Amino acid sequence: MAASDGPRILVLGAGSIGCYVGGAWLAAGLDVVFLGREKIKQEIAGHGLALSDPDGWAVRFEPDRIQFETSQSALRKADIVVLCVKSTGTEGAAREIARHLRKGAAVISFQNGISNADTLRRRLPKHEVIQGMVPYNVVRLGPGRWHRATWGDLTAQDHEVTRALATRIGDRPGRLRAADDMEGVAWGKLIFNLNNAINALSGLTILEELKQRDFRRVFAAAIVETLALLDKAGIEPARIGLVGPRRLPHVIGSPDFIFRNMFLKVQKIDPKGRGSMADDFAAGRPTEIDYLNGEVVRLARSLGEEAPVNQAIVDLVKQAELGVQRTWSAKGLCAHILGRHRGVRWFGY
Repeated sequence: MAASDGPRILVLGAGSIGCYVGGAWLAAGLDVVFLGREKIKQEIAGHGLALSDPDGWAVRFEPDRIQFETSQSALRKADIVVLCVKSTGTEGAAREIARHLRKGAAVISFQNGISNADTLRRRLPKHEVIQGMVPYNVVRLGPGRWHRATWGDLTAQDHEVTRALATRIGDRPGRLRAADDMEGVAWGKLIFNLNNAINALSGLTILEELKQRDFRRVFAAAIVETLALLDKAGIEPARIGLVGPRRLPHVIGSPDFIFRNMFLKVQKIDPKGRGSMADDFAAGRPTEIDYLNGEVVRLARSLGEEAPVNQAIVDLVKQAELGVQRTWSAKGLCAHILGRHRGVRWFGY
């Protein structure tokens, strides 16, 4: 049962990430309300909410255990808003939060990219805005069923709100870690997210995509380019996974035998996992490319530099959004992006 003496948490943007995080926190005893689309509300009303992860954890809530709202007025009763909308929806979400949420209530941004928290702080001066990070991928297995497909712990800015939440959740699924350097954490996560577009353009699961070295070559080149720009900006990306950001392109670019027998045997990647951009392609939705590889391009421009690899990836995704060649072979993508940029540096063998 939910802890009646705790804060009321409202998950705004109850899609894959929102349903998983909110459901995990509900299972940990927190008071959680979901706010999202009518379609998801009807799914849960008919099938309940079921969550699982690669470690064997699974939980299912009957429909009457889930409070799912579709009206933004539900924000009025929240103490903490967990924002999980796509980065393309941040401005709209901020308008609704400003309209309905009581002054001083906290907003935790569990969104992709670097700039969402700053956008929210500008738009919500009367609220506590806390930057967060979701390290893992969540896939939809069926109506009302979501599965965490990769690894890691939720991370958020060290704040009295996040410390209290972390204590309540404990070591249960959905556990929360507090961090001082959220800029470094956000860039550390973004480095991994540079693969999101490559995965979508491959048309494969993350595991099958990463098994092909030419896809990994593009990923490694995007990382190397990003690291060089971060060095110039004086930003140190945090280590998010088993491999730190400085070593990651060496690992990613290694030959198949080494990569499969060292990295894939240690790093858990669920065979069903796909990046969120692949779902956007399938649904014909605008993607978050401007908040992923596009963040690197913006950083480069701010430094008077260029980011040809990440810019090329942005261009391909923009074309795919218009229906132009959404799927690339590993060899074709590598030749298109790296073959025309002879000066591009990347780590490999």
